[in-house]
Amino acid sequence: MFLTRRSLFSIASLTLGLAATSAWAASQTDEAALAALRALYEAQPQAAELGDRAAAILVFPKIVKAGLVVGAQTGDGVLLIGGKPAAHYNISAASYGLQAGVESFAYALFFMTESSLKYLRESGGWAVGSGPSVVVVDKSAARNFNTTTLTQDVYAFPFGFQGLMAGIGLEGSKISRISP
Repeated sequence: MFLTRRSLFSIASLTLGLAATSAWAASQTDEAALAALRALYEAQPQAAELGDRAAAILVFPKIVKAGLVVGAQTGDGVLLIGGKPAAHYNISAASYGLQAGVESFAYALFFMTESSLKYLRESGGWAVGSGPSVVVVDKSAARNFNTTTLTQDVYAFPFGFQGLMAGIGLEGSKISRISP
């Protein structure tokens, strides 16, 4: 196959354009994750204390969940180490049962141990419910713990709910590393 200069230029331009678009999308996700984490810290100061002690924080700034008997949820997030983006992840899940509605929300997962962070990084996709133990913390539970009572590998904070749908949980969710 013979390629002309024009076709090589077109292919190179398309490749650079796709790379720039991907980098822009990643930076948008990074900014959204940092803003979501700041909002969580303002709403729940205990989360900020947890963040100071965490080995890493995986923030999903927007997860969309929809269902009518059969449901699904998905969202992209950023792994923050030392407050800086280190990797990108996707969370997805499917469910079946008595459910109806659409909502969006955010999740912040605080990895308290190096071993739980290693598991996230080295697994080919972490199915929540296997591997490190995860405790979902709501506002009332957050008021009752302090840094001396922390004993679990991962703490999850759901927040920023919009829309209307019954039932939420991480069980059965799969978290996979992505390359935006």
